[in-house]
Amino acid sequence: MATANSSNILSSTFYLTGIPGYEEFHHWISIPFCLLYLVGIMGNCTILHIVWTDPRLHQPMYYFLAMLSLTDMGMSLPTMISLFRVLWSISREIQFNTCVVQMFFIHTFSFTESSVLLAMALDRYVAICQPLRYATILTPTLITKIGIVALLRSALPVIPNVARLAFFPFCHSHTLSHSYCLHQDMIHLACADTKFNIIYGMVLITLLWGMDSLGIFVSYVFILHSVLKISSQEGRFKALNTCASHICAVLILYVPMIGLSIVHRFAKHSSPIVHIFMAHIYLLVPPVLNPIIYSVKTKQIRQGILNLLFPLRISSCVM
Repeated sequence: MATANSSNILSSTFYLTGIPGYEEFHHWISIPFCLLYLVGIMGNCTILHIVWTDPRLHQPMYYFLAMLSLTDMGMSLPTMISLFRVLWSISREIQFNTCVVQMFFIHTFSFTESSVLLAMALDRYVAICQPLRYATILTPTLITKIGIVALLRSALPVIPNVARLAFFPFCHSHTLSHSYCLHQDMIHLACADTKFNIIYGMVLITLLWGMDSLGIFVSYVFILHSVLKISSQEGRFKALNTCASHICAVLILYVPMIGLSIVHRFAKHSSPIVHIFMAHIYLLVPPVLNPIIYSVKTKQIRQGILNLLFPLRISSCVM
């Protein structure tokens, strides 16, 4: 009985991995990670606060920006606790149920962020190509529906792959290759036929990210077509400048994602540090850089941050 019980306990416990070969430096390595998480959380919370409290920012563009901030935090926060538990030598253990929940949130919000970027591309298309109908097309009701559909569209397809893990025996090593749980990492440890999970996962990524990226590309084709019709060079530059932050956000998400996919597919035998480094870039760079880019490139957000930091000085200048 004792052996059976210990076997069951062992089968539901997995072990996370920090930075292999640098275990003695984990406490020092945690410092830059801590700073990155702090910058990401503060930046996204600041944008959410500014959009929420400033009535002038109650417009479609800023509602979508608030959605982007929420998905950024949803993608990075589930990994934070497990990462610091490993780096601070608290515990490498993670229970199967916790691992599945963490995995679900990571993959769901990764897909949701791509959907939000598609919605933001639609916003830029309407603003530039249909400026007179902008407010009537992108109503608050429609924006709310887009947000709900983006979340459901991302969450529901993830459930079958995640749910099937509960029926897999894990008789190999229970050591994961990251400091958090990923679906592609766990199925490598399963002692069962995982073809469905592999094929379903590839189809899901191709459909969701493929459709989103295609939609973004088509939107910008129409945007570019409309911009080229503008007679003045200054007008064309101004129109394109409104898209600069969104283009950067798209690159920030898709470039690390493509890089991580290439590493997983074609560099399987490379150093584990390469895989870990790319995975952390994919999950940490968008939440950290998106608020910075939108703060620098968007005058209204920049002004909101200044009002938040120096309320008395700004009000005295206005007086």
